[in-house]
Amino acid sequence: MQISPIAQFITFTLLAASFDLAAEQEVTLASLKLQIEALQKQVMLLEQAQKQEAQKREKASSQADKPLAQAQPKPESGNNTLKVYATMRPTYGYFDEGGETFYDVRDALSHIGLKATNEFMSGWRAELHGEWGIDLSNNGDFGKARRAYVALGGPYGRIGIGKQRPPQYLLIAEYVDIFNHANSPFAYDPESVFFVNNMLTYRLSVENFSWLAAAQFDGDSGSNSADLFNLGLSYDNDGFHGAVTYLEQSSIDGNLTTGEDEVWAVSLAKEFSNGFYLAGAYQDKNYQRDGISQDRNGHTLDISTAYRLSQQFRVKLGYFDFDDGREAFLSQSYHGVNTTLEWLPDDNLRFHLEYLTKDYDYLNDFDSWSVGFRYDFAKDWKF
Repeated sequence: MQISPIAQFITFTLLAASFDLAAEQEVTLASLKLQIEALQKQVMLLEQAQKQEAQKREKASSQADKPLAQAQPKPESGNNTLKVYATMRPTYGYFDEGGETFYDVRDALSHIGLKATNEFMSGWRAELHGEWGIDLSNNGDFGKARRAYVALGGPYGRIGIGKQRPPQYLLIAEYVDIFNHANSPFAYDPESVFFVNNMLTYRLSVENFSWLAAAQFDGDSGSNSADLFNLGLSYDNDGFHGAVTYLEQSSIDGNLTTGEDEVWAVSLAKEFSNGFYLAGAYQDKNYQRDGISQDRNGHTLDISTAYRLSQQFRVKLGYFDFDDGREAFLSQSYHGVNTTLEWLPDDNLRFHLEYLTKDYDYLNDFDSWSVGFRYDFAKDWKF
């Protein structure tokens, strides 16, 4: 039996429609499966995040219940340091002192020391420092201690106990103390402080400002249980230094307090990019005396300059003026100049030629020519 063309067309149309419906249903089911799988993954990720957050809250709660010392993280290894250093500074010179001329080997403050630090907690550091002089002009014997102290530093400042540099030196004298001589700075040197025994110090630095305070407690010496009280404020930025200090120190004769010295001081220093350095330090000193001695006023002035002629050569020039406030033949006041030429063949080597003259008001003048060597050594360990 033959099928008419119209029937064949209807039959093919119905078959095609049935195939299209089946394909569309298959695509729809596949899409639903993919969407369900994606939703299941999102649910799993949310459950894991909620579980981790709960663990963090539980850990933080348990840490809060512990004592502070236990809750603090332990420092990582390598927070301890040790530095051992030494400097030898012999000099040989010709001297004209009090009308007498002679040659002599002397020492320009050779010394040896060690410094240890321990960062035992984040932002907190303990410090140990010992330093002793070596007198190369007398058998190379060990001299007296220059520094011997322990300090604790943290976010709220640094406290030190023992023999240390006072603020008066750190903020005033250090910036003019650039010469290769045991008596530098030459006006500051005769009566001012370099190292102080039995001292309690405090230092706080905030950005470019530093506040320093120190007091000496020497037991049976001095008055009011403090022999020295020293305050200082400094500003340092981009090679510039400026500072002002106040010092009050008991005047001791034997075990007797004969009065006190009151000192106001200022210092300014600037290091320029062309290798030129200029610094000045001035102290106004009021000698307040009890009994027979009379009150008097004096001052010290030190001006120091340095200029690097080349990578290996540097020239220095200084002017100084010391006035002890005394008159006539009791006075030891003087003024003078000194100049130094240095050869620096390496970072830790220095050789110099120096001329120094002091013009006393009432005593014989002093002149000297000297050559000297300086060899510095330092070794650091971190563990």
